[in-house]
Amino acid sequence: MRKLVYILGILLLTFDVYAQDLTDALRYSNYKIKGTARAAAMGNAFGALGGDFTSLSINPAGVAVYRSGEFTFTPSLGNTSVDGTYLGKTSNDSKYNVSLDNIGYVATIPTGSNSESGVVSFSLGLGFNRLGSFSMRSLAEGDKSHNSILDYFTNNANNGIYDDYYEDLAVRSNLLFQEADGAPFQNDITNAGFGQSQRKSIERKGYINEYLFSFGANFNHKFYLGATVGVHDVYFKENTNLYEWDAQNNIPYFNDLNFGTYLKTSGTGFNLKIGAIFKPTEELRLGLAFHSPTFYKLSDEYDSSMKSSITYDDGVTENLTKIPDKAGAYDYEIETPMKAVLSAAYLFGKKALVSVDYEIVDYSSSKLKNGSDGYDYYDQNQVIKDAYKAVGNLHLGAEYRVSPSFSLRAGYENYPSAFKSTYLDQNNLNKNASYSTISGGFGVRQGNVFFDAAVKHAWSDEYLNLYPSAPEMAKYNTKQNSVIFTLGYKF
Repeated sequence: MRKLVYILGILLLTFDVYAQDLTDALRYSNYKIKGTARAAAMGNAFGALGGDFTSLSINPAGVAVYRSGEFTFTPSLGNTSVDGTYLGKTSNDSKYNVSLDNIGYVATIPTGSNSESGVVSFSLGLGFNRLGSFSMRSLAEGDKSHNSILDYFTNNANNGIYDDYYEDLAVRSNLLFQEADGAPFQNDITNAGFGQSQRKSIERKGYINEYLFSFGANFNHKFYLGATVGVHDVYFKENTNLYEWDAQNNIPYFNDLNFGTYLKTSGTGFNLKIGAIFKPTEELRLGLAFHSPTFYKLSDEYDSSMKSSITYDDGVTENLTKIPDKAGAYDYEIETPMKAVLSAAYLFGKKALVSVDYEIVDYSSSKLKNGSDGYDYYDQNQVIKDAYKAVGNLHLGAEYRVSPSFSLRAGYENYPSAFKSTYLDQNNLNKNASYSTISGGFGVRQGNVFFDAAVKHAWSDEYLNLYPSAPEMAKYNTKQNSVIFTLGYKF
């Protein structure tokens, strides 16, 4: 098994160690569903409402609420902007993303019975919803650092940790050296007392799509049951570059280094959702749903490179580029937490409605499993258990029908931090790293055709290490703006 060093910093880093840890478990567990424009505009609070294709990924009983068939198609355009603050300096980078968030088909089959008891209709749903997008680009830069990635590599090498993708590259590019065979490894930055400038850039792309099949039954328009089988398609790609340079020209020999990493994760997963919606009155709807764990089989492909520039006593500058002999690959599994969704909605006749969903999920129950070399992830799963906690994700939505053909919508979402306040008796800066959204939109319907539009603004803060053992962390403030459109047809 590739080597993994357990320090507090590993909870908070974007530096790729090519060994699976709690970062991977959270990445593929913490869904922020996209789906249709109507659901996006209303904060995805559709657990008790149903009748929207997004609800099939939230509460499957929502498919049974349909009174007719429907087809939906939802593209979106988004921009993610990240402010990275490091060593007192703030840098910005951003990325645009065009995506397809939903394609859905629902068929409703009446039973032909007008009885007040029994099954009124069955419904089938087939399509996909996007559960998450990884598209982003970030930058963090600072001067007069008090540490270096070479300090981390040097400590590792002197303690018997010598990896082809890390320490070996630093040695072969002459950034780590020994005065004699068997002597401790050294580096020029640490020997000079640091003071160099640093810059870390990250670019990510990818998604989690849920391809789903749902089945539901409507019992006298008062009680609805449903189930969804979801198959997840995962794609995640990340390129990082850590650049360190002697801006003040105070470090003998060392000019600069550029350490690049590449990671691509792909795979599939599956889960089962069951749910119910109950209408005790015509105005009030109550929903309850349970999501099984998602069982992922994932594959990592990874690589790295090191560039160095060193000027020796004779004035000759040596520029080197080193890469591992081959790219790495590793297979493993992830089991995400179960989830319970409690929902309620109140309808003010046919004029307006408000809705709320509350998702309960315990991220500490995530598990890494079955490494391709037989590794059991016992230590990593203990870190996950000790570092993460159970949270409640909140979704609020409202809709006002201006006329029979035109509606206005608004919503809010909040995802609290999955991290506990402390870990290893140390304060966790990410204990308040929540993710929130506000949204609004409108819907137009003419005959059997409808058009929905939504605008969504999301924001979050988090602290991350540029590399393990860095004494100061970068703070990333992320803002996302999206425009979502749904074109649909009822039949």
